[in-house]
Amino acid sequence: MAAPNRELADFLKRCRAQRDPDQAGLPPDGRVRRVPGLRREEVARLAGVSADYYGRLEQGRPITPSPAVVEAIAHALGLDAAGRAHLDDLIGVTGTRPQTHTPTVQRLRPGLHQLLDSLDAAVPALVLGRRSAVLGANRMARALFADFDALPPAERNYTRWLFLDQDARALFVDWEVQARAAVENLRLDAVRETDRRATQELVAELREHSEEFDRWWRQHRVHRRTHGSKRLLHPMVGELTVQYETLSLPGDSETTVFLYTAEAGSSSAQALDLLASWTLPSRQHAPERPRE
Repeated sequence: MAAPNRELADFLKRCRAQRDPDQAGLPPDGRVRRVPGLRREEVARLAGVSADYYGRLEQGRPITPSPAVVEAIAHALGLDAAGRAHLDDLIGVTGTRPQTHTPTVQRLRPGLHQLLDSLDAAVPALVLGRRSAVLGANRMARALFADFDALPPAERNYTRWLFLDQDARALFVDWEVQARAAVENLRLDAVRETDRRATQELVAELREHSEEFDRWWRQHRVHRRTHGSKRLLHPMVGELTVQYETLSLPGDSETTVFLYTAEAGSSSAQALDLLASWTLPSRQHAPERPRE
């Protein structure tokens, strides 16, 4: 008999506990709710399946619901796009897709290195891969956040840096917001991860050394970073807010480019310009960044 899918069971239970009955459209039934969220039978009724069937699914039993049932359960639980994608991965809806060989070690194409360098004087740019590994950062990104190139290869990880580096905690005015988003994004990617052992080792390290990471990881929330803002208190240029946009690379869904900008004419834009003037040498004297 196949082992229960513990990740699926945990995710469904936590989503059910976080679902507000009123938002789910359930009329008051006069019964006192001793625990928050929906009851199993209520999720089953909203999804149009039997309570026994949903109960076995929430226990992680080896059953594979149809796409229509998965959609109905996602709707009953009020999942957003990231939550629905995570549910698909946990149930195995994506398991029928053709499998391709994924290299264990991710490296940037030469063209991406050239793109990062071309943005050096204007836009901080950061490239993250699997498990939020920092695959590349131009000079402005290293000046704005941290010199990831100077870290040992095993420590060049954005989530690890956020939680274990005291300078990161001091840098972000909204550290908790950024750190929670990193946990939720890592949780979303972990199910799709091709190198599960490396993911497990990273999660184990962070759970051991960070109470916040451990608490937020156990909440099993998921989030896909696509755009947003970060509030910084930079040691060189003071307080500023940057907006970020993410670019997914065609043919490489496991690599994401983050571009950071500030509103034109704002004090944040002036701070970025000042940072550039202090940290960017003239192009003719700019040293080559080591390639890996």
